[in-house]
Amino acid sequence: MAIVLAAGKGTRMKSDLPKVLVPVAGRPMIRYVIDALRAAGVDRIVVVVGYEADLVERELAGERGVEFVLQQEQLGTGHAVMMARAAIAEATGPVVVVAGDSPMLQASSLQALLEEFARSRPACLLGTAHRDDPTGLGRVVRDARGHFVGVVEHKDCTPEQRAITEVNMSTYLFDSRELLASLDKLTTDNAQGEYYITDCPGLLLSEGKGVLALPALKPCEALSINTPDDLAAVEAELARTSEPPHP
Repeated sequence: MAIVLAAGKGTRMKSDLPKVLVPVAGRPMIRYVIDALRAAGVDRIVVVVGYEADLVERELAGERGVEFVLQQEQLGTGHAVMMARAAIAEATGPVVVVAGDSPMLQASSLQALLEEFARSRPACLLGTAHRDDPTGLGRVVRDARGHFVGVVEHKDCTPEQRAITEVNMSTYLFDSRELLASLDKLTTDNAQGEYYITDCPGLLLSEGKGVLALPALKPCEALSINTPDDLAAVEAELARTSEPPHP
């Protein structure tokens, strides 16, 4: 199953629409994400809605395997995933967590992550990518043996860490039980006072659980949409990408 985070408002998009409904090349951006998940073989998709939830539900009404949970208050990405606890508890395979504003997400990348998860059976697998210019993105830090250590946000990086080209892509696969356990341990001890799904891998790692990072995603998949300029960049990339999202 997959959890798609789709509760946000498109404030910087200068749109009254929920962010995930902003059109990209003529289609609401969340449809590209849903299509990629389906093409990768994910048959149950839980969409976390919030701002103008009824509009998102109406857009996806009748879609096979898609259901909705409501995040009444937007208290962070971890809080959004908490809203899907009941669905997570029912999951029998890995739980994929992705952002609904990532229309460049590719089915082939998700398939590679699912295959690695089936082979390694970690508590958590992060999908990462290498970017020539990783500015602004969280760096994936590894130890001398190449094992995942953590993600450091750009603003917190040392000069050495800023030279790292492997970046976090906000694409996660969790063992369902381990995800529920880590959600129970999340706190709001941060500047924004929110619950972050990005904290879950570190919590699992601190308990000696297996946490892996696989650079299976293409650099273009880091193109999320926050501003009209981002939208233009994604549309340009869609026009030239070798593996367009599935219509």
